[in-house]
Amino acid sequence: MSYKLISVEIKENVLLIKFKRPDVLNSINRHMAKEIQDALIEAKGSKEMRAVLITGEGRAFSAGQDLAEAAPPDSPLADIGEIIRESYNPIIKLIREIEKPIVCAVNGIAAGAGANIAIACDIILASEKAVFIQAFSKIGLIPDSGGTFFLPRLAGFQRASAMAMLADKITAEEALNFGLVYKVFPDNKLFDEAFSIAKKLSQMPTKALGLIKRALNQSLTNNFEEQLKLEEKLQIEASKTNDYKEGVKAFLEKRTPEFKGE
Repeated sequence: MSYKLISVEIKENVLLIKFKRPDVLNSINRHMAKEIQDALIEAKGSKEMRAVLITGEGRAFSAGQDLAEAAPPDSPLADIGEIIRESYNPIIKLIREIEKPIVCAVNGIAAGAGANIAIACDIILASEKAVFIQAFSKIGLIPDSGGTFFLPRLAGFQRASAMAMLADKITAEEALNFGLVYKVFPDNKLFDEAFSIAKKLSQMPTKALGLIKRALNQSLTNNFEEQLKLEEKLQIEASKTNDYKEGVKAFLEKRTPEFKGE
């Protein structure tokens, strides 16, 4: 598949997705959103791709929606609902539905929908230079792309309210303290560290990682009893995989397991 506004590469069972509109801070238009969706769909259906790493080129991860498309000069405003429905909601749904680990390396500015694409991922890493901005209120909008769902769950209700309403710049260190990111790295080490984590995940029991993701997704809406029943069901499913058999065998034989993602 040919991509123009993102780059896609498979490296050691990791699908690398890089946003490539650095001249506009990797802001996202319809074409780019479709390419992101296509790359994620490709990852979903591939046995070779056992983990995904998403990052940006240049000094931004993504500044969110390209306002030149949403509010073109001397033209009527675009239908925001249509943009959300066709561009962003499918991306967020794919990130959460793909039962493979998705790592996000936030290399710089992550604003608006760009910030919310990042925090929807499974493991979020940030450069020391990264900043997160819920920029929507600055132009009279509300957070979309799952922002009002993930922010209060990650950072807490009070911080989510402040970030959404004030649209303050949140530094990488603040994001770490708020629980928005897993780790922060020096700018020149971010990609290597992120790829190391994605590679490690790609060598782990993929089906078990996918079931962990499914359980965590459902924990956001399940009550305690429902979650216990789900754990039982998914544990039974995990125990039927070849990777479980290999893991137990390797443990008993005191060797490193060789997981196949099956």
